[in-house]
Amino acid sequence: MPGGVNSPVRAYRAVGGTPIVITQGRGARVTDLDGREYIDYVASYGPLILGHAPQSVVEAITNTACRGTSFGMPTEAETTLARMIIEAVRSIEMVRFVTSGTEATMSAIRLARAATGRSKVIKFTGCYHGHSDGLLVEAGSGATTFGIPSTPGVPPPVVRETLSLPYNDLTAVRWAFETHPTEIACIIVEPIAGNMGCILPEPGYLQGLRALCDQYGAILIFDEVMTGFRVAYGGAQALYHVRPDLTCLGKVIGGGLPCGAYGGRADLMRMVAPQGPVYQAGTLSGNPLAMAAGIATLTALQQPGVYDQLEQTAAQLVSGLEQAARTAGVPVLCTHVGSMACCFFTPGSVRNYEDALRCDTKSFAAFFGHMLDQGVVLPPSQFETWFVSTAHDRDCIRATLDAAAQAFDAIAHLARN
Repeated sequence: MPGGVNSPVRAYRAVGGTPIVITQGRGARVTDLDGREYIDYVASYGPLILGHAPQSVVEAITNTACRGTSFGMPTEAETTLARMIIEAVRSIEMVRFVTSGTEATMSAIRLARAATGRSKVIKFTGCYHGHSDGLLVEAGSGATTFGIPSTPGVPPPVVRETLSLPYNDLTAVRWAFETHPTEIACIIVEPIAGNMGCILPEPGYLQGLRALCDQYGAILIFDEVMTGFRVAYGGAQALYHVRPDLTCLGKVIGGGLPCGAYGGRADLMRMVAPQGPVYQAGTLSGNPLAMAAGIATLTALQQPGVYDQLEQTAAQLVSGLEQAARTAGVPVLCTHVGSMACCFFTPGSVRNYEDALRCDTKSFAAFFGHMLDQGVVLPPSQFETWFVSTAHDRDCIRATLDAAAQAFDAIAHLARN
């Protein structure tokens, strides 16, 4: 395997050291090959909102597997999960399942281009929408904003139709529409940025994107692969009261198994094959095991008080981290929304990718190492979001904050010497 891993961030390049290799997880904890246990805030990068191996999800997967793991034909579970999603996310009138978030965003953009007859796409620097060619893009130079490939293997013409703009900057979006009033097919945005740390939208930002799309006839796509069913049962769009035209989902809706989806207005979704001309297909789309895990997960999330508990746990974690850092004299900024959280090593505010890049990544790497040594595993990058689950109880938070206090003290001692 390249780098010994199947996804780059797992290699610990940003924090140094050798990755731990996991053998099992239970609740809020994972165990490595050496038998050492860790409190886990990676949570498979978001899907495990109920923690590791919750009984209801395991039973659903097991019972389904006994009846068959894949058919390539319709199953009742697909319809059940589709109805649950449509009932929860008010902007979604029809939905199509895929097997990854990358497929969902790629398909949604293709649909937006077909519906508008336009080619240009607005995305925001630091927001990650999967690894399809047209979205692996960096901001262009000067006032052009046209993207340039962020990885070898992507030809420049592929991203030439992508406009990469700063997150939380409505002025830049307005300028792009004024410059290309009849060429922009869609805006795709993480309503809460989760791939440059956890960065919240400023008041009026998402509403402003909606208004500009309406004004210029463009499609608004919310990439809720991370936020969908995590920050609220109806996703970030329910929190901020903004209705996108299309929504991309993943992570939580698969209950820890590979699953993605895109959906939205019925008139748009009817353009997808076989009902319409926009082609998209997948052998394992709507896989029975993923559908069963998703149904079990969403059923559990419907229980009263679940999201209040998640919010309170994350707030307690963030408050404790801020206090521990303040006591040690280490400048940090902690953010959270719902069960997403982040600890930026910076004395300033973080509202976009440029701000995130100014963070002290060396201090974060030291913090990560100290926490790992004390039995707490975090996402191994300053630019990743931490995830809290319903399995993180008071003992987990208390142990995490005790470890953090020691880690901050160690960082402060190094800075003084």
